[in-house]
Amino acid sequence: QVQLAESGGGLVQAGGSLRLSCAASGLHVSMMTMGWFRQGAGKEREFVASITYGTPTIYYADSVKGRFTTSRDSAKNTLYLQMNGLKPDDTAVYYCAGDPSGMSAESMRSERLYRYWGQGTQVTVSS
Repeated sequence: QVQLAESGGGLVQAGGSLRLSCAASGLHVSMMTMGWFRQGAGKEREFVASITYGTPTIYYADSVKGRFTTSRDSAKNTLYLQMNGLKPDDTAVYYCAGDPSGMSAESMRSERLYRYWGQGTQVTVSS
């Protein structure tokens, strides 16, 4: 049974940092394309970042490029999202997702392409 469990969300002031974790079981993060998405209140879920399996390639949404970094720890079977320079617009529930697809990181921007999802973690950025 595949499970993805996000953690690390919370309340932070604008300009601050948070690191989200996505602990995986039933799949290995280095053998899946993994993605981060977020959904603000009253908004559609949007793509944040993706990282392919094997020798990874990474793709970021323009809105987070230069501020967010995704990585994985194969030994811990965990995906991370380091978020720096947070803005109030970053306030959302953040989800990790995984799929065995071999598509490029840039291609994996649609939530419909991901088979497995976590339950999400709330990030709130105050101004």
